[in-house]
Amino acid sequence: MAAGLVVALGAGNAACASEEEAKEETFVGAEEVCGDVFAGPLAEMVEKVTGDKLFFRKGPEGVERVVAALKEGYASGRPWAGGAELCRLDPKDSAQTDHGGAKFTMYAPQDVEDEGLPAGYELYTMGVQSSVGRGGAGLYFECVSPQLKGSDKTPLRIHGSFGRGVSDAPDTREYRNLNMTILHAVSLKLVKELDCANNGGLPKSPVLTPK
Repeated sequence: MAAGLVVALGAGNAACASEEEAKEETFVGAEEVCGDVFAGPLAEMVEKVTGDKLFFRKGPEGVERVVAALKEGYASGRPWAGGAELCRLDPKDSAQTDHGGAKFTMYAPQDVEDEGLPAGYELYTMGVQSSVGRGGAGLYFECVSPQLKGSDKTPLRIHGSFGRGVSDAPDTREYRNLNMTILHAVSLKLVKELDCANNGGLPKSPVLTPK
């Protein structure tokens, strides 16, 4: 009986260890959180602006999901569409409301206005319109693509946004520029997948100039 009990306890401990290991594997650094969305130097930027090193692992299908949502929205003929999340950033040991990430939607023409920016945000000069603040960045641009019938006459209007979530990072020019740099980089990944002419009007390197 004693030997049987020891074996049972050993098996139980092994199972617990296995569960703990599996739980740890669900949390990864920014370079792996959504496949390779934030690969390379972006990973360090994301971890810097969020103040977090580990995030709940997400699948790598974000770009494909956004492309499908934008194509569907464009084909509908509506002036705007909800789009989809490219990557959601859920830090380890954080509240459910403490999350950031990148999302892309199809915007209506009247959405591009100098007024109506979120509190504390300022305009930058990149794209059709861009803005940046302590909590993240927004970027409007247009896509003409052979994948989008009629876009040579009516481009797909894309709004990208990046939010860092709850963070103690300071509100400085450096950190605002990091927000925009991250958004610009993932926007380039999207325009490449959509085959947008001239990178959707976005420069190869981010333009970080206040308007």
